Amino acid sequence: MYIGRIMHTDLITVTPETSLVDASEMIKTKKIDHLLVVDGRKKLVGIISDRDLRQYWASPATSLSTHELNYLLEKVTASMIMVKTVVTVPVDTTIERAAFIMQQNRISALPVMENDELAGIITSSDVMDVLLQAIGISDDSTRLSVFVNDTIGRLSEVANALEVSSVNIQSLFCWPEKKYPGITQILLRVAKKDEEPAVKSLEALGFKVKTQYEKDITQFLPG
Repeated sequence: MYIGRIMHTDLITVTPETSLVDASEMIKTKKIDHLLVVDGRKKLVGIISDRDLRQYWASPATSLSTHELNYLLEKVTASMIMVKTVVTVPVDTTIERAAFIMQQNRISALPVMENDELAGIITSSDVMDVLLQAIGISDDSTRLSVFVNDTIGRLSEVANALEVSSVNIQSLFCWPEKKYPGITQILLRVAKKDEEPAVKSLEALGFKVKTQYEKDITQFLPG
């Protein structure tokens, strides 16, 4: 999945001259968490988050009246508080790469560029939504874990075992076990009604299936 397919293209932007008060009001009315700051040529020059606004809004000048405080805040512009070194990604960035970039930079939004032009924005919530869809989590599914030696053909053996019992795999991904080098955990989601036949079919081939949290997983590791 590429972020160009899921990014938001109905962009809410402000200019560097936009006041803090107007920026805050825009975030509230539009129900967004980030504002993109563009110059007169529509070039991205900064980004402002809801958190940035809250930090600047909190003023120690409690002796000022509301009118006086608003007057001062009107003098604060987007250019004064925006993050100017903006981390961006191209439209052909994969969703997992976007998640990695957000984690590494500790940010929750990425402006998306196409041919050096601002094309959209993607947030951590968007990434989470896609990943949850990929995992296939739902109230009508159940999670099975099978630990295998990281060798050619293991995934095929697991899939074939479920095919024999006519169990459909709703989603699948592999998780290398860092604590146990050479061991990979295959995580499967199947319909709840298929849990029992799936477990029986896998166990018939010698796989040990984990269906719930276990503090000690050694009992499920391949011999």
